[in-house]
Amino acid sequence: MTIRSTGQSWSLDIALAQGGFDALHPEAKGTMQQLGHDTADFDKVFALVRSGAMLPKAWATIAAQAQERGEHHERLGYARTASDLYARAAVMFGRAQYSVLDPGDARKTALRERCDECVARVGRLRGDTVRRVELPFDGGTIFALLHLPAVPVTGAPAVILGPGMDMIKEGYIAAAERYYTSRGAVALSIEGPGQGETRARGVTVTLDNYERAIGTYADHLAGLDEVDAERIGMFGISMSGYWSLRALARPDNSLRAVAAFEAVSGDFETIFERAQPSFKNNYMYMAGYTDETAFDRDLAQRMPLGDLVARITRPVLLGLGEFDELTPVEDALATYERITAPKEMRVYEDEFHPLGGTAAEVFAFGAEWLVRALDGTFDTPGRDERFFVHRDGRTTDGTADPRWRLGAAPSALTAARTPARQPSSHGAVRLH
Repeated sequence: MTIRSTGQSWSLDIALAQGGFDALHPEAKGTMQQLGHDTADFDKVFALVRSGAMLPKAWATIAAQAQERGEHHERLGYARTASDLYARAAVMFGRAQYSVLDPGDARKTALRERCDECVARVGRLRGDTVRRVELPFDGGTIFALLHLPAVPVTGAPAVILGPGMDMIKEGYIAAAERYYTSRGAVALSIEGPGQGETRARGVTVTLDNYERAIGTYADHLAGLDEVDAERIGMFGISMSGYWSLRALARPDNSLRAVAAFEAVSGDFETIFERAQPSFKNNYMYMAGYTDETAFDRDLAQRMPLGDLVARITRPVLLGLGEFDELTPVEDALATYERITAPKEMRVYEDEFHPLGGTAAEVFAFGAEWLVRALDGTFDTPGRDERFFVHRDGRTTDGTADPRWRLGAAPSALTAARTPARQPSSHGAVRLH
C-alpha cells in the first residue's frame, strides 16, 4: 500500500457513499456499457455500495443473479439470451475478483473461477467463437480471449484489444463482437503482465515486458489461418494506450497501426501522486512492489514516453478528453508533436479520462479507423489530421487545441515548461 492510499482511503469511501461511481469517474457509465456492463446491473451494484470494502460483495451478488437467469434460459433452449446473461455475469465476476488485490486470497480465486465458467458458457453457446488463449511468456503464462466472426474467415485483419490497468480481458467480449467480429475481423482481448489472470499467476509488469507481451500476442495471431499476418493492429485505452505506443516504437514490432485513447503519455507524477491514490496502489500491485520508494526509483521515474514515440513509423490515432485527469491535454499534444509517422489526433471537449460521454463513438470510430489503417489507407508520409470534437456535436478540423484558449496553443505552453526527454535505451529516459 502507498502512503497516500493508506491515508486517504476514507476519501474514496465518502465519494462512493455520496456520489457512487460517477463521483470517482465522471460519466464513466457510458464506457462501462461499452465494456459489457448492463446499465441496470451497474445501478444495482452501486446501490449496494457505501465503501470500497463493499465492492466485491456487490459485484458478486448481482453477477450471481445474471448467471442464475442465464442458466434458466439455457435450460429452456434460448441460447442467445443465455449467452448474453453469462457475458454480463462474467464482467461482473471479473470486477469482483479485481477488487480483491491479494492473488492468494481464496475469494479472488473463487470469483475468477466463476468468471471463467461464464466465459466458457458464452463460447459454447456462440459456436466456439470466443476462445480462451494461454501463451508462455518469460517463464510464466499470459492470458487472452480470442474472438472470431460467426462466419468462418481466412486472411482477415486482426486487432489486439488492450485493457487499462484496472480492466480485464472479459471486458471486451461485447465490444469485440459489436465492432470487430461482426465486420469480419478477428479480435484478441488481452491481459498483459500485471493484469488479471496473468498477474494472479505471477507475471508482474516491468518497464518493457508489456510491450514484449504485445509482440507475443501478435505472433500468436499471425500464426492463425483466420488472420492476415500483415494486417494486425491494436486498440488501446488508458494504460494500454501507453503500452501500445511503446510496442509500436519497437523496431521488431509487427503491429500495422495503433488507435490509442486516453493514453497516459505525459509525466507519471500526475497519475501516481495527484490522481486518486488507488491508481498508484494498483500499479505497485501489478509490478509486484510493496516498497513505494523502490517503485518510484526503479519504475515510475523511468516510465514517461518522451522522445521514444519519434521511433514510430506506422499510423497512429490518439484520442483524449480535454480534462483527462491522468494526462493534461498539453502533455498529450506534446507527445503527438514528437510523432513523425502518419498520425491523427482528436481532443473531446469537456471529457475526462473515461471518455464516458463519447464512449460509443470512440469505440466505433477506433475500430473503423483501425480497419482502414490496416488496409493501408493512412500510409501517406506526412499525414497529420487534427480535430477538436465539441460537446454540442460540432467538430473543428485542422486543430486539436481547445477552442476556448483563443489561440494560446496548449502544445506551445508545454514546450515552454517541459524539458525534452531523450531515450537512453528503449526502456529508459534521461533529461537533458
